[in-house]
Amino acid sequence: MKISVLGSTGSVGTQTLEVVEFNSHIQVFSLIANKNWQKVYEQCLKHRPKMVGMFDEKAAKELELKLKGTGIKVLSGIEGIIECCCHDEVDTVVSAIVGKAGLLPTYHAILNNKNIALANKETLVIAGHIITELATKNKVKLIPVDSEHSAIFQCLQGQNSQIEKIILTASGGPFRGRKISELKDVTIAQTLKHPNWSMGKKISIDSATLINKGLEAIEAKWLFDVPLEKIQITIHPQSIVHSAVQFIDGNIIAHLSPPDMRYAVEYALNYPNRRPSKLPRLNLFNQNLTFEEPDYETFKGLGLCLECGKKGGSAPIILNASNEVCVQSFLEGKISFLEIPEIIEKTVSLHTYVEKPNLEEILNLDQWAREKTKELIY
Repeated sequence: MKISVLGSTGSVGTQTLEVVEFNSHIQVFSLIANKNWQKVYEQCLKHRPKMVGMFDEKAAKELELKLKGTGIKVLSGIEGIIECCCHDEVDTVVSAIVGKAGLLPTYHAILNNKNIALANKETLVIAGHIITELATKNKVKLIPVDSEHSAIFQCLQGQNSQIEKIILTASGGPFRGRKISELKDVTIAQTLKHPNWSMGKKISIDSATLINKGLEAIEAKWLFDVPLEKIQITIHPQSIVHSAVQFIDGNIIAHLSPPDMRYAVEYALNYPNRRPSKLPRLNLFNQNLTFEEPDYETFKGLGLCLECGKKGGSAPIILNASNEVCVQSFLEGKISFLEIPEIIEKTVSLHTYVEKPNLEEILNLDQWAREKTKELIY
C-alpha cells in the first residue's frame, strides 16, 4: 500500500512514519508539510518518497536545492499539495495536518477516490455534510485516526447500528480540577504541559481549554452518524479507555490501550486487517481507572462547541476559525487563557447564520471569522 502523509512533520505525521518503519507492506509515496523543510529533508532521506509538497513556496525552493539529484519531485502551494494527495499511485491519504488547512487536500483526495486515514478533525467540523456525502458517493473509506474515534470505530466493528450513546473520553488536560479563579494567570508553558500526551502546540492548547473535546464530539457526530445528544463526554484522567459505545441493550464495549497515537495509526493503515505489532502491550495490573463529569462552568469552550455542533450549518465553521486565531494569539501572548472562549463566543454571535454552506461559502465564512476575531483581539 502507498500512502501520502499530509502533515508529515507534526505529531501524528511523525508517528505515522514510525509505524511505516515496522510495517514493510506500507510505502510512503508523498510527504506534505508547511514550512519545516529541514525535517522533511531528513524524512526524505529515510523514506525516499516520490514526491514532496510544501505549503510554503520559499521552503519548497530550499528543499528542492537540498534534494537535487535524488529524483524526488518537490511541489509547492495548495495545487502542489493536492497533486501529492491525488496521484494515481496513492492508495490512502493520512490527513494529519492541523486545522482548516486539511480541508481542501482531503476533499480533493476523496474526489479522486483515495481512502482517508483521518486525524484532521477540523475537516469534518467545518464541512462534515460535504465530506461524508462525497465519501459515500465515491465509496471512499473514512478511517479515524484520533485515538478516541479509532476506539469508537473499533468498538463498532461487527456490531449493528443500535447505539444508545457514545462515551467520548477526555483526559481533562493540565488544568483538570481547577476553578476559573485559578486559571486567570496560567502561563503558556503550563498550558502546553499535557499530563498524558505529547502533541503539537495547537492541540495542546485545545486540550487545556477542552475545546479539542468539543471539536471531537462534532467530528464523532459526522463519522458515526449520531446526534450530539447521544455523545456523552467523560473525563478519564488516565487516558487508557480511549472511548466506549453503549448499545440499546445496556451493554458497553470499551477500547483500551496505552496513550500512544501509533496504535490508532497502525490500525487505520492495516484496516480491515490486524497485523502483529511491535508496539508495547498494555499492562492492566495496577491500573486505577477513574471517570468524572466535565466542568462546563470552568471550561466554557466545551459547552460552546456542543452548542455550535447542535446548531450546525455555519456555526462550527465560525467556532473553529475563531479558535485557531485565538490559540495563536494566546501563544503570542496577546490574550489570556480565559479570553479564548470569550472571544470565540463573541465572534460566533456576530456572524450571519448559513444553514447548509457549500465549499466556497465555507471558505468565505472561515475567512470572515478569522478577520472578525482579529478585530476583537486588536
